[in-house]
Amino acid sequence: MKNMLKIALEGAFTNFKRIFFAADRVTDMDMRNQIATLSVRVDERVDENACIGCSGCANVCPTGAIEMKPLTNPVKLTDNWTKDQVPEINLERCVVCYYCHDFCPIFSLYGQKGAVHPSCVGDQEVNVSEFIEQPFKISDEKLKFIAQYLSDKTVLKNNEEGD
Repeated sequence: MKNMLKIALEGAFTNFKRIFFAADRVTDMDMRNQIATLSVRVDERVDENACIGCSGCANVCPTGAIEMKPLTNPVKLTDNWTKDQVPEINLERCVVCYYCHDFCPIFSLYGQKGAVHPSCVGDQEVNVSEFIEQPFKISDEKLKFIAQYLSDKTVLKNNEEGD
């Protein structure tokens, strides 16, 4: 009986600390209020300014959580490339596997701008035009593999034509 009373008092004291002093609380009060009022603010998942609209992320997504939405005002990035669509992530389908992040040549998904590790790359500004203007050399085998995920096959066609 003495042990039962001790357990009950310890439990009551622990609950008292949790309720009145927020002990062992994982989420802060602001987040709890957002959850209670169904007004949770979701972090931005796609950097539409950095995205080049290649739709590789949508093609590589294993759950089909990414759809490309058309832009009302297409953006001309270079003479040969105009961005007319950007990805939109369905958070109910997304399993946060980072396939899209790892495939993206600009790393414009999930707010991370590098492939070293999504949590420790720091803040970086991306100038898309610099990346697009740089010449690149990719083996034919690698290019064919990458091209199967892209909706725009002009890179593969230009390579075959010798451009």
